[in-house]
Amino acid sequence: MKQFGTNFKDLRHNLNINTISAGLVAAIFGCTGPALIIIGGATSGGLTYTQTISWIFATYFFSGLLGIFLALRHRQPISGAHSIAGAVLVVGSLSHFSLNEAIGAYLVANILVILLGATGLIDKVMKWIPLPIVMGMIVGVMIRFATEMIKSVTISPLLAGSAIIVFLLSSRFLKKVPPVLSALIVSVLLAVVTNAFHIKNLQDTLVLPHVVMPEFSLNAIVSIGIPLALLIICTENAQASGVLMAQGYKPPNSAMAVFGSLVGLVGSLFGAHAINIAGPMTAICSSNEVGKKDGRYAASVANGFFFSVFGLFAALIVPFVIAMPAVIVTVIAGLAMLGVLTNSLKTAFSDSKFQMGAFFAMIIGMSDVHFFNIGAPLWAIVGSLFVSFLIEKEHFALRPKLEKAVDRDGSLALAARK
Repeated sequence: MKQFGTNFKDLRHNLNINTISAGLVAAIFGCTGPALIIIGGATSGGLTYTQTISWIFATYFFSGLLGIFLALRHRQPISGAHSIAGAVLVVGSLSHFSLNEAIGAYLVANILVILLGATGLIDKVMKWIPLPIVMGMIVGVMIRFATEMIKSVTISPLLAGSAIIVFLLSSRFLKKVPPVLSALIVSVLLAVVTNAFHIKNLQDTLVLPHVVMPEFSLNAIVSIGIPLALLIICTENAQASGVLMAQGYKPPNSAMAVFGSLVGLVGSLFGAHAINIAGPMTAICSSNEVGKKDGRYAASVANGFFFSVFGLFAALIVPFVIAMPAVIVTVIAGLAMLGVLTNSLKTAFSDSKFQMGAFFAMIIGMSDVHFFNIGAPLWAIVGSLFVSFLIEKEHFALRPKLEKAVDRDGSLALAARK
């Protein structure tokens, strides 16, 4: 707790235009597309308006608090969020199970994650997986943000094209202004001028969160709870852990899992399907453009604050989220990911070890395959490990030297290049 207090005192020195703007960009990304998935899923699942707002409140308010707590506790840019893949899983299950049964499954999923995190198993697994493979997975899973950014230019040349140009010009000539912030401001102003925003159905009253009592169904636990636990550990937290390693941090994997699901237990009662660590938002807050490495945790604190506010005032803010042109979110997210993608590529392929494994991790991640309700990040790790064991087995014998280099240097990213 002493470290927590010290980091909190240092926070005001690290909250600046770079960290706050990174936190804002991450929040805009997390509060737009993912929120729309929840809204659409709640509608198709027959949930009431109050239940829908309560679901949004729980996922954003509690994940925001999680990000603030972990960022301050570990002084790392760790951002909390909810699982997008988990939301899709739940949406498909609401037609077969009641909301009460789904919430019972959420509780079981969180308990499973807590048990795995508390035993240290998650930390052991993450340390055992070769770093190039993890980085290859990160590139494969997150490269879509960059490719979708380019595609967005064909959808809206004015909004997307101007954002990219402003980002490049700002990077070159405005060193004190975060280029992503410049791109965001210009694209939003252009959207307003061109009437690309279409705001309707404004609310003038707050909707209170709705507590739902859980019901425990074996079918729901098997269909929702177990896959959701795997998604939290192997997809969401694994992505965030890989991002942090790519930026030279040593992620607290067990703490991220345990605290995330402890918060998730409370959030579940209000409808939150998952509370976990966010890969994309952590990537935005940890990028080199945010500023000095020791102070980037402030970006995740800002991100958590914006998330919590969004959750508290979901009924009032959701109409504005729906009104924002999707192309703006797409292009800004892509621009914010560039630094993490380039660093991950360097770490994955700059050394001669595990090159085939890293390559397969990348292409499996890019494929976005889904088997047994589990997404590409896990299969990228599993498939690439199989490849490396098959044709690069001798590289595993060299890993103790690599781990010593990590301990001596303090930076995973640098050690991977030795």
